[in-house]
Amino acid sequence: MLIGRDIERAQLRELLASPNAELLALYGRRRVGKTYLIRSFFANQLVFELSGLQDAPLTQQLDNFAFWLSRSFAEGIILPRPPSWTAAFQLLIQYLEANPKKEKQVLFLDELPWLDTPKSGFLGAFDLFWNSWASRQTNLIVVICGSAASWMIQHVVNNKGGLHNRITRRIRLLPFTLAETESFLKSQRVLLDRYQLLQLYMVMGGIPHYLKEVRPGESATQTIDRLCFTKDGLLQDEFKNLYAALFNRADRHVALIKLLANKPQGLTRNELIASGSFQSGGTVTQLLSELFESGFIAHYLPFGKTSKDAIYKLTDEYSLFYLKFIDNSRANGPGTWLSKSMGQSWTSWAGLAFEQIGQKHMPQLKQALGIANVYTEHSAWRYTPKNAGETGVQIDLLIDRQDHVINLCELKFSTNEFVITKAYAETLERKRRVFQQQTHTRKTIFLTLITTFGVKPNPYATSLIQSQLTMDALFAVK
Repeated sequence: MLIGRDIERAQLRELLASPNAELLALYGRRRVGKTYLIRSFFANQLVFELSGLQDAPLTQQLDNFAFWLSRSFAEGIILPRPPSWTAAFQLLIQYLEANPKKEKQVLFLDELPWLDTPKSGFLGAFDLFWNSWASRQTNLIVVICGSAASWMIQHVVNNKGGLHNRITRRIRLLPFTLAETESFLKSQRVLLDRYQLLQLYMVMGGIPHYLKEVRPGESATQTIDRLCFTKDGLLQDEFKNLYAALFNRADRHVALIKLLANKPQGLTRNELIASGSFQSGGTVTQLLSELFESGFIAHYLPFGKTSKDAIYKLTDEYSLFYLKFIDNSRANGPGTWLSKSMGQSWTSWAGLAFEQIGQKHMPQLKQALGIANVYTEHSAWRYTPKNAGETGVQIDLLIDRQDHVINLCELKFSTNEFVITKAYAETLERKRRVFQQQTHTRKTIFLTLITTFGVKPNPYATSLIQSQLTMDALFAVK
């Protein structure tokens, strides 16, 4: 059963209704559910599927092609290996023309980067296949897919050769939202309250392959303990394979990820260059682009700043959790997470993870605030003191609205109703005052608190907070 993916399903329905040949480029990080989406949605239209083999030579890739072509069309006859990719696609054309269909039919080439082995001529052969034949078949949808998003962008979407501007549709598949995660786990008979679901999301994000490992009858703590801290836990060693499977020279990507993991508030491109960890600014730019397209990082434009001041943050929940609690940890075995989750480091991490999740669910927050149809720009904001006596402030999230209002948002993760103390009330008031003074904004400022279980009523909450949301707002279906 296909869960969520409403926007993507609408795009795929448009392909089925199209009167033209369509070439869809689908990409996204490993384990995000790309293959499952295509197989599930096009179950009745899929006539041929081929998946590249990781690190396999040309001969093995062509053997694999012959095997699956035999399975699809040759009715038990084992076809010989074609001598080249050009010959392979010619053979595919012969079988498609021998089995004509009026309704839409789908060809699915999965893990395309692995098919394009060095000196194999794959891209040139595919280019010829699409331009000389497939693009003229009005009942044909060709789906090309790959986890290596940077390869897909460079060699397919931004191809300068025969595939230039040939992609008719493009889908960058992202992890599940909290609402989709809740629906997915319910379909797996996993019934947890939203506080427990939030804890799972903080560790594994909305990655379907990870979520499949959650067992009915286990608490979030038990699941995290089993998957991350036992000998055969899926997520104990996943980090080592994750980036290596997506990128060439993945050590550079991992180095950048670790730098960002140590700076939860993010770093600018210039700050990353100044770290001295990379050969050049061009290298940093390329790595940032590849990690962004793969869904591991995000960039935010600080309020009142230009694009050169963009702040990059690590937003992949699993990577953040792994580097904080699993990497180089001496503690291991059953019960490890129960012990760790009682400490101060967990409290600090949970607060930051909750902020990240809130920033990822802006459509849901806007809907809950009643401004879904108002144009907005969201960002973080910080002020570093320039003179003695000044106070620096950090604002987790601000929503700059076209209706002349700015929501200054604070995201607070807690196990009960959040209490605004006198000291915290003074902090909030100082943030609002410094923001107004330094930005000179004339817009109305609303202090907005987003918490797990709401804010406990008291005079500070009544006088300071214009709007408050609970974690339920993050689970809204958008």
